[in-house]
Amino acid sequence: MWIWVLSLLGVVGAGLAAGVLFGVALANVPGFAAMPPSNYVRVHQSFDRRYEPTMPILVLGAALADLVLAMVADPVAARVLFALGAVLLVVVALVSQLRNVPLLASSVRRVDPDRLPPVWIDPRPRWRQWHLVRTAAGVAAFAVTVAAVINL
Repeated sequence: MWIWVLSLLGVVGAGLAAGVLFGVALANVPGFAAMPPSNYVRVHQSFDRRYEPTMPILVLGAALADLVLAMVADPVAARVLFALGAVLLVVVALVSQLRNVPLLASSVRRVDPDRLPPVWIDPRPRWRQWHLVRTAAGVAAFAVTVAAVINL
């Protein structure tokens, strides 16, 4: 019974994370690119307050569920797929914390949108690039987690 509960948590967590990341890539990223810098900073600051700490908890919770299932699920194919799902979710977390978050720390989170520094460095192109990497990893994590559950 608890394997099915963990499976549900893994699938729902990975699915929600992939969906949020995909939605941001589909709608927010192009919208950010079209905004003047001060509007972009203001909007991204607003979004960040809503995504933190929900997304890290969601991603790491799903990764933990997949990791536990990778150790106990049967058959071996399911274990391998759960392990791959966990690794892909850890990639999402690492890209977020080591690439996307640092880009925003200095150029978005700590600035006043009405008083941007004269040498403000626009993070949008690099942030977009890393966001697409974590989106691909998140969607792949969801797909392999679903495949793992199918193999139970």
